[in-house]
Amino acid sequence: MTTRTAAPTRREQILRHAARLFAERGFHGVGVDEIGAAVGISGPGLYRHFAGKDAMLAELLVGISERLLEGGRLRARAAEDGGPAAVLASLVEGHIDFALDDRPLITLHDRELDRLRDKDRRMVRQLQRQYVELWVDVVRRLHTAVPEAEARASVHAVFGLLNSTPHFGSHRGGLPDRSGTAELLRTLAHGAFASLGAWPSGAGQVPGGGPDTIDVQVDVESLHGTDGSGPAAG
Repeated sequence: MTTRTAAPTRREQILRHAARLFAERGFHGVGVDEIGAAVGISGPGLYRHFAGKDAMLAELLVGISERLLEGGRLRARAAEDGGPAAVLASLVEGHIDFALDDRPLITLHDRELDRLRDKDRRMVRQLQRQYVELWVDVVRRLHTAVPEAEARASVHAVFGLLNSTPHFGSHRGGLPDRSGTAELLRTLAHGAFASLGAWPSGAGQVPGGGPDTIDVQVDVESLHGTDGSGPAAG
């Protein structure tokens, strides 16, 4: 028996094309007429589905944050019998799928989050914090000796790694196909988590380094916002 995936609704089509156009040209560089043309309807026809571009942007960024959190929770529950290593592996797989399949949303989050209304922006941040803590809990269960701050920093670092996919097209020589790129991201993410505990806590030095070793500690808040959350999309 073949399982058919439901065709996207008109609303979903609008959001997908809006995300692509916003990511390519910027929020203010795209008009409703262009979004409508991409979907095959008139610009004014969009208003039967959305109040305007602001509503589209809010649904895109709040929606992906909700989807990441709910998907992460489902994956964590499904893999729980395999222990924290299995849960972490499943979370990594889910985020890799997002990073490869929803690149415009990563770009959109990085560039346009501040354009959301305060209420919507707070919702995105709240959902992101919950998603981060889901990962931190699993990492600390797997690496029990690692301090909470170090575990959280590692999660943000891995998000930054996985969410770098929108920049891949700028490199010469191309990249592996989707499967190869996913394997590369998987290897790097698990390698980052596996290295936890190898660095002296709070030392800020490469293991075995002498007094001239460069301090490589990172101010996580400066990278991910003063509330400590990274993009939903990292």
